[in-house]
Parts: sequence; C-alpha cells; structure tokens
Amino acid sequence: MGLMLFPGDDDVASPDVSWSYTGFNMFRTWLAQAEGFTLAEMDGFGGDRQWAGVSTALLPLLHHPDDDGPDLTPAQCTAMLPTLKAILDRHHPDDIGPALQGHIEDISQLVTVLRICVDKDVDLIFG
Repeated sequence: MGLMLFPGDDDVASPDVSWSYTGFNMFRTWLAQAEGFTLAEMDGFGGDRQWAGVSTALLPLLHHPDDDGPDLTPAQCTAMLPTLKAILDRHHPDDIGPALQGHIEDISQLVTVLRICVDKDVDLIFG
C-alpha cells in the first residue's frame, strides 16, 4: 500500500507521484528540514509544536494526513510551486547522493503534477 498524488482531472493518462507511506514521511521530513524545521517536533508527527508557528508555502502538503483529509486546491498548488522549485535549484545533480537524488526526483514529479492541477484548474487528489 502507498499513497498517490494526482490531478483531479479524470484523465487516467495524467502523471502522478507516489510513495509508500514510509517514503512519503521521509520525503516530507526532508522538505520540512529544507524549510527550516523538524517534522517530528510538530503536532501530529510525534511532537507538540503547533503548526501556527510555521510559515511555509508547503504547509498544505506538510500538515496533511497521509491518506485522508481535503484535496489541495489549485491556489494551494500555485503557492507551493515556487518553494518546490527553489528547493530543486539548491541542489546540483552532480553533487548529490542516491537518497537525495530520490527526493529531487520526487519534487520534480510533484512539480509536474502541481502544474497540471494549476493549468487545468483542478484539485490535487490524495489517494
């Protein structure tokens, strides 16, 4: 079992991005670290730090239940794109190891999916 994020455009040929639940947690842990905080310290992830004190455009993705909760709107997708692109731009492909390369590939796939959501004005579905 795992988690798949995909555009709510009813097009089975649209790209998606998927992880195991463990892989998704590792990805979000890495994204949170890139944004300057530790996911394990957050309420809902084993800690007691409240999300109200966190300022990042990635909040809708980072503070989202793994397999439940609301879909993300095109506006939320639009807001996340610049931050994800900035994280991508920080890493040169020749300077990274295999684990980081996997996260970079995940971000690239997620950016592709988010762009479709924005272009087609559809939600990002967690399924």
